Amino acid sequence: MSDSPPRDTGRRVNPERRADLAYGDTSRPPNTDAMRIGLIADTHLPSTIREPWPEVATAFQGVDLILHAGDIVTPGVLDWLERIAPVLAALGNNDFDMDDPRVKPTQALDAEGWRIGMLHDVTSGVQFDAPVDVVISGHTHYERLALVDGVVYVNSGSPTLPHHLSTRLGTVGLIDVDAERLSAKIVRLGDGTAALPNPGAELRQEVSRRELLESRIHRSP
Repeated sequence: MSDSPPRDTGRRVNPERRADLAYGDTSRPPNTDAMRIGLIADTHLPSTIREPWPEVATAFQGVDLILHAGDIVTPGVLDWLERIAPVLAALGNNDFDMDDPRVKPTQALDAEGWRIGMLHDVTSGVQFDAPVDVVISGHTHYERLALVDGVVYVNSGSPTLPHHLSTRLGTVGLIDVDAERLSAKIVRLGDGTAALPNPGAELRQEVSRRELLESRIHRSP
């Protein structure tokens, strides 16, 4: 753990530990009261670099919380992120002997009334103890945003090994939530170089509570 405590943002976060901008569009929605959460996954560090790119810190400037969806590999990554904002993480399949209070097989929290669940692999069959509005995951190294049967699914891809390619700039995610609306986006951390281009795509998904409820009502049988 780092020597300095994580920044206290004063936001209403209740974690329940249970079971071009060179860096893309990071602008906030018009409602400045929205809580902002940074999403990151599959850092797999240290590798040819020892800590996340500085572009990650730029993308996460001003976030209230950071969620890491696993394959952290070393707790030092969480220490680095915790200089920016408080951190919670899910245990990945490459996180061996990860004895860290910030890391659990699954995480569940309430953010501005939205129920958020996080796990590493959404195909693993692991279930949350209660229904969630948002599922945060990783594992694939591919970015994804989707609204399925009243649940928003977010995979922020990998900032360091996007699309399972060699070490290069990739993607992270941002979620802005207030009492009535959620806005999620995937942010590219830059274009990379001619030899090592960033394959990630910028994606957006906005949904209101009403739209979420209607999606659940009209879900497939």
